Amino acid sequence: MHTGGEPVRIVTEGYPAIEGDTILDKRRYASEHHDDLRRMLMHEPRGHADMYGVLPVDPDHPEADLAVLFVHNEGYSTMCGHAAIALGRWAVDSGIVPPTEPLTEVALQVPAGLLRLEVEVSGGRTGRVTFRSVPAFVTELDTEIDVAGYGTVPIDVAYGGAFYAFADAARFGLDVRSSATRDLVDAAWAVTEAAKTAILLDHPDADDLAFLYGTILTDGADAWTPDPTANICVFADREVDRSPTGSGVTGRIAIQRAKGLIDMDTERIFESVTGSRFTGKAVATCRSGDRDAWIVEVGGESHYTGRSEFTLEDGDPLASFLLK
Repeated sequence: MHTGGEPVRIVTEGYPAIEGDTILDKRRYASEHHDDLRRMLMHEPRGHADMYGVLPVDPDHPEADLAVLFVHNEGYSTMCGHAAIALGRWAVDSGIVPPTEPLTEVALQVPAGLLRLEVEVSGGRTGRVTFRSVPAFVTELDTEIDVAGYGTVPIDVAYGGAFYAFADAARFGLDVRSSATRDLVDAAWAVTEAAKTAILLDHPDADDLAFLYGTILTDGADAWTPDPTANICVFADREVDRSPTGSGVTGRIAIQRAKGLIDMDTERIFESVTGSRFTGKAVATCRSGDRDAWIVEVGGESHYTGRSEFTLEDGDPLASFLLK
């Protein structure tokens, strides 16, 4: 499948058992015991540097209809909004959750927690999907860091199931809608590398969640406007999200709430480098440890692209590789 142009390769059979009492245990087990299969499915010659995938696993949350791990070019992420949107349709279409019109509720467990999804169903056909996030919060606002090659840059850092640094692309002389993608990637990657050194992250639920996943460059339009605001997310090993990034939209909404720039239940439109769009709004307040937090509702559309069966022949010297 794809959501906003971002791939969602869902493994439906053939993967070895992923063991563990909790979903975070399973995430560690997959990394330690089956990482060769992640590389085979994500890397060339079966994938590419920007491939993204999903490994269904047995849920350990009592309310979950299904649980998944997320995989990419570097490893295993803790949250993925674009994949959650695709998984909502897939869960209903595949019969994991029986369809109910006009909305079918799906409870999806991911490493970051439990997501509540609503899948539009009409005439037996699934459509647009929204999800309600795990608690989203902000750890840094307008914090200045020294970015190699770019000087001092103010950034925000927020958690929307994964931690991201956020910066205005204009600080680098760039425009997320018109600048060359390579220039945007270089700037975002430099921020990520600098922020990993300059900022210490923590999460009240688990240490496994406390890492910087990437950087999102924005058009700077954080104050409310009915017009779409654009951003580009560069995560993992310089991977570029083709969608507006569901966990990134969640983080941006948290930042905008923390700065007092938007009201509760005020929907905004977020646009990606492909022109695809997600909606996002803060729908509830909560706490995450000792921090103010918000539940954010993100919506978008996904589409099927096909079915594949992958094989690894004995003796293949190029089982997986990446050209950069």
